[in-house]
Amino acid sequence: MRFLKNLFKKEEEKPIKSYQDFWDWFLLHENEFYKIVKKGNGDKISTQFFDKIAPKLNEFKEGIWYLTGMLNDNTVDLILTADGEVQNFYVIEELISTAPKLNNWKFRALKPEHDIENVGINMAGFSFTGANISFYSNELKDYPDEINITLIHDDYNEENKADIINGCYLFLDNYLGELNSLSIIDSINFEQKSEAEKELIPIEKLKSFIIWREKEFVEKYEGIRKNTENDNYASMEATLKSGNKMVAVLNTGLLNWDAKASHPWILIFDIKYNGKDNNGFPDDETYKFLDLIEEEINSQLKDFEGYLNIGRETSENVREIYFACRDFRKPCKVADKILSKHSEKIEINYTIYKDKYWSSFERFMH
Repeated sequence: MRFLKNLFKKEEEKPIKSYQDFWDWFLLHENEFYKIVKKGNGDKISTQFFDKIAPKLNEFKEGIWYLTGMLNDNTVDLILTADGEVQNFYVIEELISTAPKLNNWKFRALKPEHDIENVGINMAGFSFTGANISFYSNELKDYPDEINITLIHDDYNEENKADIINGCYLFLDNYLGELNSLSIIDSINFEQKSEAEKELIPIEKLKSFIIWREKEFVEKYEGIRKNTENDNYASMEATLKSGNKMVAVLNTGLLNWDAKASHPWILIFDIKYNGKDNNGFPDDETYKFLDLIEEEINSQLKDFEGYLNIGRETSENVREIYFACRDFRKPCKVADKILSKHSEKIEINYTIYKDKYWSSFERFMH
């Protein structure tokens, strides 16, 4: 018996380094978790289920959230959600794809879409339903491919706008599905009903509207790829207000490209170094190391596969490396591997966001 206890303790303490490690741990507690959720006690679900899986998930990726309940009398529904964090979508999808097949569990990646009549959110004293939310589309002359909408909630005003905006985003995640809500709509504005600039459209029509716009977009840019081998590059140098030097090397061919919207995801690596004795610039050894990291990124994010290196900027103890990407999953996965490999030697982070017209780089386009 002591041997069995020790073995169990070993399994408990085993670090979670892979998807399989997580599911191996989960299986040790599956029956216990099932009983907790089936009983439906909210406090116990939080403390005896969520509080136990949270640190295990955080061991290999922070920022994964969860929803659970009974799908039917015998099946627990566990949904893992990124709560808007683009970097975590691929992790959740891959984790769920490796989940064991269990008769009493259904595992799902990201909040699924629902029919409008099945979506009703109560939050901060307000309700969010198909009856009190409407929208209209904004056509932007200079940005024709952008899906820009204005949402109208009947109760929206300046005093409660934070609560209404949060509730509307949660409503969209449940109505459209978390993936569609993030990846198809480019920008959302909020306005009081009395200030609406166009005829209001029932929110139930939003799903068909964005499907039509996305289909139009895909057809327009289907198959477009960019080979940057023969592009022109420009080097820019400046002295900043601090007196430190700034050097940027940019692909001017890309910055003048007329199909930017085909690569709408902007990936930025942010690598910090100590340049205080060199006017904010890296010393020779660090400079070579930064170039080595960039070469490694380029070897995994290739232009002809849909990942375009726009350039880099070095100044004020930071090097930023810029990419424009057709999708977000692979760039995030590559970035996480780069961070895992080099973060002990140098401080490195990344951000990824949607910007169809590369407005982030307008400062370089003049």
